[in-house]
Parts: sequence; structure tokens; C-alpha cells
Amino acid sequence: MRTALIGLLSAATLLCSGTAMGQTTLRAWNIHPEGYPVTEAFKSFVNEIATTTAGKYRIDLSNNGALGDQPKALQMFKDGGIDLAEFNAGPLSDAAPGLKAFNLPFLFTDSAHMFRHLDGELGNRLSLKLQEAGFVVLGWYDGGARSFYCANKPIARIQDFAGQTIRVQQSEIYIELVKLLGATPVVVPYKEVLDQLGQKKIDCAEGNMVSYESTGHYKVAKYMYLDSHVISPEALVVSTRLWNKLSDTEKTAFKQAGKNSALLMRKLWNQRVAAARDIVTKNGTQFAPVLDAAPLVQRMRPLYSKYMADPAVRGELLSIVGQ
Repeated sequence: MRTALIGLLSAATLLCSGTAMGQTTLRAWNIHPEGYPVTEAFKSFVNEIATTTAGKYRIDLSNNGALGDQPKALQMFKDGGIDLAEFNAGPLSDAAPGLKAFNLPFLFTDSAHMFRHLDGELGNRLSLKLQEAGFVVLGWYDGGARSFYCANKPIARIQDFAGQTIRVQQSEIYIELVKLLGATPVVVPYKEVLDQLGQKKIDCAEGNMVSYESTGHYKVAKYMYLDSHVISPEALVVSTRLWNKLSDTEKTAFKQAGKNSALLMRKLWNQRVAAARDIVTKNGTQFAPVLDAAPLVQRMRPLYSKYMADPAVRGELLSIVGQ
């Protein structure tokens, strides 16, 4: 009885010191909505940290970009207003230039191919670079495979890109990619893409299967060319400012929760992609597979050469291509 009583009192003391008397609230940012694979995986991380730290850390997760868009969230992260976040490879590439290799087209056959590198030595090197810049990577998420989809005609081969206007994000790589395919890139805010496709102001756009379905783009752009031109990662990160305050035990808990969250996200993502494809197929989307990727890769030679000239990117690019 005495042993049981001591155990109960010890547990109560731990709970008290970890919550009411010493709980630390952390702020987290995520641009995705409720139910999205990233959001659900992030929630899993939040719950695991609450459990493994006995309530010492409470993570206040703001989803759907409630605290602002990614540039604003990035600045808040740097200033200390946000402790954890899920960012895409864009802003992280500025901190670790080697990540730019992951934005180059036709580099990976699928996400599994990409994660073989990110979960290994290459991912460790990038994580070290990011940590030096203020980002501690807790887990690599799946940014999805991006393909082209069009409203006016199907694209089944490289020659079909000629004369097409294609919406791209404000990115040097994406703009150059479309030009090299023989089409005209047009930078349009993402929220305007649906209307511009429907009004025939642009011919095509590009993105992953989940976004294609969830935005309703499939309703006006029925032809998808399954080229998977870019397969890129996203990352769950914690600021080095917070990381340096954690004990070794807490760092281990954060790392494990991050790994578990990443594995869950990838599983949920694959399920969501399958569901999205089923929805758009039932609503008339016509898919054209890439029968021969060689012509596409050949067109990208100027883009590859440009980034091979950058020492910060060349090593990682050769590491990917060489395996």
C-alpha cells in the first residue's frame, strides 16, 4: 500500500510540475486546412509531445494559415513568434541551398525514391545545414508529385506543350521548366487559377493530385499529363532557439515524435492521393501517362547545367543522380 501511495504522489507531483506549475506553451504554424494529411500528422505530433513530456509542453497549433501566409510565418519563426512550423522546400532552400536540387524537374521516379535520400545521409547533411540557419528538422513530409493539367486539349507528348499558356508559381525553376517545354509560363495567384482556367485566360496549370481535386480545378481542366515533373519534400521544423533550451531527453522525445509524424503523414498522403484520383476519375478527368521520359529530360539540360554550376547544389545533385 505504501509503495502504491508513493507512486501516486510521485505521479501527481510530476503532473503538477509539468502542467499547472511549469507548463510551457509553444506556438505552431501550418498553412493547410483541417483534415489535410499535413494537419492530421502535425496534430499527432502535438499529442505525442503532450504525452511524452507529461504535459510540460503544450503546443498551440494554428492551421489553415490562420497566422498568415508562409512568408509571414517564416519571419515570425525567425523572430521567435512561432516555435514550430511545417514549411515547403522553398524557404528552406534559402537556408540550405542543397535543397534546391529537390526542386529540379524529373529527378525522382516517385516519393519513395526521394525519401530514400532524405531518410539517409543526404537528409542528415541537409538537416545540419538547416540547423545552422535556425531550423531543426524533426521530420520530412511529402510535398507530392506535380503534374500538368489542361482545359482546352490533352497533352500526351512534349510537342503538345507548344503554344500553351501554363500557370506557374513565382519560381525561377518552374518558369524555366515551362519555357524549356515550349510553352508560355504565366504567374497567377493560386486562388485565381480556377477562374482563369474556366474563362480560358490560361490553358493549363500544374500541381499535385490532392490540390487538383481539393481546389476544384478538375472541374474545368479535364486533361492531366502524369509527368510528375517535380517531386519535392516539406519539413516539420522547430526553431534552434527552442531546441537549445530542451534537455537531451526532451530532444529525443521531439525527434521521435517528428519521425512518427512524418511516417503518418506519408501514409495519409498516399491514401489522400488515391481518394483524390478516384474522385476526379469519376468526374471525367482523362489521364495521359508519360511513355518515354527521355525527351522531357533532354529538354531540361540548360536548367540542370545552371544548377550544376552552383557548388552548393552540385554535390547534392550528383549524390541523387549517382544512386
